[in-house]
Amino acid sequence: MITEKLPLRDTNGHVIPRYDEAEVHRFDDMEAWVSAPTATCTVCDSHPRFQVAGNVVEVLDPCPYPNGITTKITLSVPSGKLIVTDTLRPVYWWDRHAVAADYNSTLGQAQAVEAMAALGCAFGPILHGAGLYRTGPDSYIIANTDLDENDNPSIPGATRLANISADVWTYSIADFEHWRARGGDPASLDSFDAIVDVAPGVYEFVHHSGERSFVGDAPGTVIFAHVERIA
Repeated sequence: MITEKLPLRDTNGHVIPRYDEAEVHRFDDMEAWVSAPTATCTVCDSHPRFQVAGNVVEVLDPCPYPNGITTKITLSVPSGKLIVTDTLRPVYWWDRHAVAADYNSTLGQAQAVEAMAALGCAFGPILHGAGLYRTGPDSYIIANTDLDENDNPSIPGATRLANISADVWTYSIADFEHWRARGGDPASLDSFDAIVDVAPGVYEFVHHSGERSFVGDAPGTVIFAHVERIA
């Protein structure tokens, strides 16, 4: 048996960071076996199958999310008040069986967003600190941005309604009365928590950080989610 390392030429849409070659074992009959036990796609959380094609290695099966994942959920806000913060745990937290994929993968984060929405909480990962901004009568964004000349985050044409701490790298937003009904205690709120008045209704959150084109640390304004009242 001969063992050699060959370059990984085609990942078939999978994202496998820090993995540009694979160990290949060639047997006397020239059958080749690729050893890649730690290769996991950060998008779909799968261990891709590899094959040897001449002097390079390729991935057999395509990633099921070639464009990443755009996660859409809805949040009912009958009270017209939102509680906005980084985490609303333990009032809202997903059951471990609801997130089958690794949370650090794109699929795992999408599953977590959907699991939290099922509980009544709009949730998603952020990078650095972020804020909730009003961009129109019933439209909002969750974003971070460069600082203006007064060291304040500023997005032209938008009004900042809340800051979101980067302590746990997430945002959590819920109907204030729904949060209270589940055991939320207003006395536990701190300076980073905000209660925001909005029109009562149903809001759609479109979370973007799972998209292939998303760059979380890009200069300027980075939008993690668009929010709009749809009913």
